[in-house]
Amino acid sequence: MFLVVGLGNPGSGYAANRHNIGFMAADELVRRYSFGPWRKKFQGQISEGELNGQKVLVLKPETFMNLSGQSVGEVLRFYKIPVEDVIVLHDELDLPPGKLRVKRGGGHGGHNGLRSIDAHCGKEYRRVRLGIGHPGEKSRVHGHVLGDFSKAEQDGWLMTLLDAVAAEFGRLTKGDDGGFMSKVSAIVSPPKPKAPKKDKPAADQPKGDKGEKNKDASTEPQAGEGINDLSGAAKVRLERADTPVSNAASAMAEALAKAFGKKK
Repeated sequence: MFLVVGLGNPGSGYAANRHNIGFMAADELVRRYSFGPWRKKFQGQISEGELNGQKVLVLKPETFMNLSGQSVGEVLRFYKIPVEDVIVLHDELDLPPGKLRVKRGGGHGGHNGLRSIDAHCGKEYRRVRLGIGHPGEKSRVHGHVLGDFSKAEQDGWLMTLLDAVAAEFGRLTKGDDGGFMSKVSAIVSPPKPKAPKKDKPAADQPKGDKGEKNKDASTEPQAGEGINDLSGAAKVRLERADTPVSNAASAMAEALAKAFGKKK
């Protein structure tokens, strides 16, 4: 059994904050795989489902961020889940918006939610670090993390990232952290198209009337010339996971609209 924890602050006033991207990722995971309804329990909201034949619990602590470990600890003790089978989804200042990293253990990096989980449960859990970017100055960090995502972010990289995390999450339950990061990265930042190959310059023709005649003949357009070049233009395709990824655009848009619409 796995416990997936999305970190954030409860209440409509925080719903659209960058600090709540963990809650957003948890909501999309539950929606995509049709997990059970959210139930109030263990000082939070919990949903149950199955992924890759394994039972998965998804938790959103409602203790506020700096006491998240209390809620997580209750779930671990009740279900006797080892901390190694905990996956925490949280915002990460030190990653650019839309970037993602997975790591096990280590420090909390000043994140109060992780600090609380470390204190109550230990450190050997996996963290899915969801980049929100750094404002550039330490004095602006508080306002940045508790500020709302912009409309452009909501409709752009945020929706794509949340969809990709949910679509590829099964790789984490299989222990394929590297594959998960690679697939999500390919979805959020697809490779740029390759420039078409240029024709090699024609060899110099010999001087004189004969050479000029040959040169003129070589520049005459011939039937069928250029077709291969046109059909050989580079085409970019997005390499997705073993199972094709659905944007779920309408469902995602509705979920985000619901979250962001609650705050004036």
